[in-house]
This record gives sequence, structure tokens and C-alpha cells, in this order.
Amino acid sequence: MAEAGGERPPWCADLRVRTILGMCRRGGYRPTVDVITEWLAQLRAALQIDLFDISGTRITVMTALTAMFTIAVTFVVSRVVRKLLRRAFALRGATDERTIGAVASLTHYVVLFIGFGISLQTIGINLSALFAAGAVFAVAIGFAMQTVTQSFVAGVILLGERTIRPGDVLVIDGTIARVQRLGIRATVVETLDGEFVLVPNDTLVREKIKNLTYEHTELRVNVTVGVAFGSDLQKTTEVLSAAAARVQGDRSTRPHAVFVEEIGESRVVFRVAAWTNEPWGRPKFASALRTEVWGALKDAGITVAYPQLDVHLDRERLRAAA
Repeated sequence: MAEAGGERPPWCADLRVRTILGMCRRGGYRPTVDVITEWLAQLRAALQIDLFDISGTRITVMTALTAMFTIAVTFVVSRVVRKLLRRAFALRGATDERTIGAVASLTHYVVLFIGFGISLQTIGINLSALFAAGAVFAVAIGFAMQTVTQSFVAGVILLGERTIRPGDVLVIDGTIARVQRLGIRATVVETLDGEFVLVPNDTLVREKIKNLTYEHTELRVNVTVGVAFGSDLQKTTEVLSAAAARVQGDRSTRPHAVFVEEIGESRVVFRVAAWTNEPWGRPKFASALRTEVWGALKDAGITVAYPQLDVHLDRERLRAAA
């Protein structure tokens, strides 16, 4: 136990003296106990030398060395954390080096900020006022960069959850787009027209987005067609089913189907559903399906209905009006 007044017990000094004696003996030099005790006293006095004052706080050699050691440990911890982050992103399939580098750099600065704060606190500098001012400044910056902050946080969420990955085919506001790159602020997508669009990450997190390749790549394509009332429904169904079976392209193994969708005012509406395993080629597959349906109905002599309106005139009222 330590004695009153902060003095160390005698056995601590004896232990240090014995350790130094052992080291010196191994080196061929045999100093006396008094010499070693004097060395230790000189070393302690050297460590307690005042270097300068900061706001009334004495900065000694010992505190300076402690602060430097804390900063060195901070850089080591930062390097280890960044390596672990890169390994975690690699395990989750993230390959965008710019995004990974941005997250790693942000983590590096956060660790350095914490490390320097601990170092200054170790020296004896009171950081309460500095942290209070920093909190006010952070709130002001947060309000000024609210949108950017939301996109950044959303980007971290997307990278962590992996619900959207490079190569996924999405439907954004009714537009089919393929993800090219996940950024820390925005995601780059390419439309079917070859246009590259920057979509803020908070939009992908906040809005309802369809991911056509989330679990699998199979997608059902629906085509509707209306036939005249006089058409044979059974024959029409067989003709449309045969047309769906003849569609070439990236077909899925799932079976196609034909449904009577609606009996309208001037036509009977059928829906032809066929599966494709390439969502990116959905418009092309739908076009091929429509072409087959049109040709099959024409060859079978089935009339494709068009909107029409029958007008009946009352002759008696016309004569009376004349």
C-alpha cells in the first residue's frame, strides 16, 4: 500500500534497484546500490523538469512524453481500425475503392480527434470549454449541411446493409436503372438510354425503390391485349399461350400463363405473363412478346379490338325537332 503523502513503499525502490543491478551485471558493470539510487533520483528529477505553462498548467518532461506516447498509440489504433474496416467491406463485397477510402479517412480523423483529446486531457488541459464550443459549431454545421449529412449517413447504411449493390437493377421513379457505383454521398446509376444519373443516397433509403435483382434475377413480364366480343375465349387463350412459348431471348424456366384480365365496354382484355431471367433486358423481352402475340392473333383470324362507340338516333324525335 502507498504511504501518506503519495510516497512509494521502500520495497518499490528496492525492486527497481535490483532490476538495474541485474542488467548492469549482465553487461559486465557492477555499480553499487548507492549509485543506482542516485541514477533513479536524477532520472526522476529530469522527468519533473518544467518545460512551459499552459493556462497555469505545468508541462513537465514526463507529461510531454506521456502525451507523445498517447499520440503514437492513437496512430497505431487508427491504422488497425482502418485495416479492419477494409477487411469488413471486402467480406461484404464492396469494391469501390473511393468509397472505402472515404470511410477509412473519416474513421482515421475521428480516432485522431479522440486520441488528441485524451492526450491533451492527460497533460492537464481542461477541454470542457473547447468541447462546448465544438458542440455549438457542430450543430451549426449540421443545420447548414443537413442534406449532405443525411446522404452520408444513408451511404454508410447502404454499405453496411448491402441491400443495394453494384450491378443491381433498380426501378427509380418508374425508370429502370443499373447501379454502377456506390458512393459515400450519391449512387451512380445508368439508365437504358445510357444516361448516368447521380441519385442521393438518402433517396435510396427514404423512398420506395424496387430492386429487381435483390434475391434472384427472374422477372415476370406482362402484356395486355384486347379482342372483340365475338372471339372464342378458349381459342384465344390457346393462341396466346402458344405465342408466349415461342418468345426467344433470356427466358426463365418458370411457366408462362394467360389470364382473362377484364371484360370491358368494347373488348375482352387478356393478360399474357412470361418470365425472363434478365431484368435489364425487360423492355426488349416485352417487345418480343408483343410481336409474337400480334402475329399469332392475326394468323388465327382473331380481331384485335379497338375502342368504338355506337350512336343510335331516335328518328321520331329528330322529325319532331325539325
